[in-house]
Amino acid sequence: MSPVHGSQSEFLPRFIRLRDAPKYLGMDKNRFNHDVRPHVTVIPIGTQGIAFDRVDLDSWADHDKHRNGRPAAQSERRRLWETEQRQVSPSEVESGTSTSSTEEVAVAKALERVASRKHRSTSPNE
Repeated sequence: MSPVHGSQSEFLPRFIRLRDAPKYLGMDKNRFNHDVRPHVTVIPIGTQGIAFDRVDLDSWADHDKHRNGRPAAQSERRRLWETEQRQVSPSEVESGTSTSSTEEVAVAKALERVASRKHRSTSPNE
């Protein structure tokens, strides 16, 4: 059975014309011509038209993703937050606390530190 896009009568073509290839990869034609075209096989269509094999374009996209891709920004921030060393709350008595509870404790401790610094900086005796 052939790959189907949408309904049973609409097929995703194997060969994608030059005018459609940049859109297929989600980029403008200048980036396509500079970054992609030198690395994929050109298929002549008629006397002037050219196309590219969808499988070659997918392969280029996979390679580019592995070479240049990175996790979403939210994941990076979360990973940085999780690698920070934090002191465990003395009130925790159970092992295996939930993530939300751990985050609440960390936020509470951070607020305590900020409040403590403000108190020290505004204290008239120091």
